[in-house]
Amino acid sequence: MANRFVLNETSYHGAGAINAIADEVTARGFKKAFVCSDPDLIKFGVTKKVTDVLDKIGFAYEIYSNIKPNPTIENVQTGVAAFKAAGTDCIIAIGGGSSMDTAKAIGIIITNPEFADVVSLEGVAPTKNPCVPIIAVPTTAGTAAEVTINYVITDDAKNRKMVCVDVHDIPVVAVVDPDMMSTMPKGLTAATGMDALTHAIEGYITKGAWEMSDMFHIKAIEIIAKSLRGAVANDPAGREGMALGQYIAGMGFSNVGLGIVHSMAHPLGALYDTPHGVANAIILPTVMEYNAPATGEKYRDIAKAMGVEGVDAMSLEDARKAAIDAVKQLSIDVGIPADLKDIVKAEDVDFLSESAFADACRPGNPRDTSVEEIKALYLSLM
Repeated sequence: MANRFVLNETSYHGAGAINAIADEVTARGFKKAFVCSDPDLIKFGVTKKVTDVLDKIGFAYEIYSNIKPNPTIENVQTGVAAFKAAGTDCIIAIGGGSSMDTAKAIGIIITNPEFADVVSLEGVAPTKNPCVPIIAVPTTAGTAAEVTINYVITDDAKNRKMVCVDVHDIPVVAVVDPDMMSTMPKGLTAATGMDALTHAIEGYITKGAWEMSDMFHIKAIEIIAKSLRGAVANDPAGREGMALGQYIAGMGFSNVGLGIVHSMAHPLGALYDTPHGVANAIILPTVMEYNAPATGEKYRDIAKAMGVEGVDAMSLEDARKAAIDAVKQLSIDVGIPADLKDIVKAEDVDFLSESAFADACRPGNPRDTSVEEIKALYLSLM
C-alpha cells in the first residue's frame, strides 16, 4: 500500500509574511482576487492588513463576507454567485477555518459545477478539477485549513456538519504570519490552540498514522505545549510558536485523518454553534482515556513532547496517565471549560451520538467504537 502525502505548493512563515502576497499574485498572473473574510475580521481591521498589500500594488479585489462561524450551504452558494458576478480569477481566504472552508467549497464548485448543491461534496467527492487557486492567510492558530485537504460545511436543514476531503481543494499558497493572529482574544486563542493540539494528538494515534506523519505530529505537540500558554498571554514568541505548531499539525493530520474527538465535536458545532476548538478541548482528555488501550507506546511519546519529566522510567499505564494529565492541565491553564454540562441537552444525546458515529473522522479512531459507546462518552462529560 502506498502512503500519499499532499502539501501546499508554497508557504511563507514569520512576521511580515503577508507582504509576499503581492509577489505571488503578480508572478502567477492573476488579475482580480475574491477576498473571503468574515465580518468581524473586516470590522476590526484584520482583513485590511492584506487588502492594504493589494492596494499598494493596485491589484483589484472583491470582498465576500457572508460567512458564519460554522459556514453553511447558503454561505457557499451565495459565495459562488458572488464569485461569478465579480469576474475574479483567484481567491484570497483570510480568517480561521470558517473563511478558508467557505473559500475551498466556493473554489471547488466554480471549477466543478456539477457539485453546486454542496451536499454532494461530503466525504471524498469525485471532483475532476483543481479548485480556483487559493492563497490562504490564517488569522487563528488552530484549524490549519491553509495546509489541509479538508473542509467542513454545515447542513442547516439536518443540523449536521459535512466533512469534505478533496486533494483538489488545497490552497496553492499558505501565508502563515503571526502578526495576523495578534488581535485574537484570549478565549479564541485558547480554543483554536487546543484544536491544534487535538489535531496533533489524534493524527499521531489515528489508524492511518505512519512514520512521516508521526514526525510532524510529535513535533507539533512539542511546539504547542511550549507555546500555547504564552500565546494566550499574547506573548509574541508564543504567537509565533503557535502559528508554526498548528501548521505542522495540519501537514500531518490532513494526510492521515483524525478520530472520534472530532466526530463528537462536529455535531456540537452544528446543533449548538459550539466553537470547534472548545468542543475538542473538552472532549480530548476523555477520549484519550477511552483510546489508551489501542495506542501502544504512543502516549509515552506524547507525554515527553508535552514536557513531562521521567516518562521513560514510568510503567505504560503511568505514562498514559501522564499524557492525559498534561493535556488536562494545559486545558485548565488556558481557561477551557471542564465538561459539556452547559452545552449539551440530555434529549439531544441520541442524535449527537448517531451523528458522531456517522462522521467521516470516526473510522480513523485507533479504537473501534459504536453509537452506544460514543453515547456513554457524551454522558460522562455531562
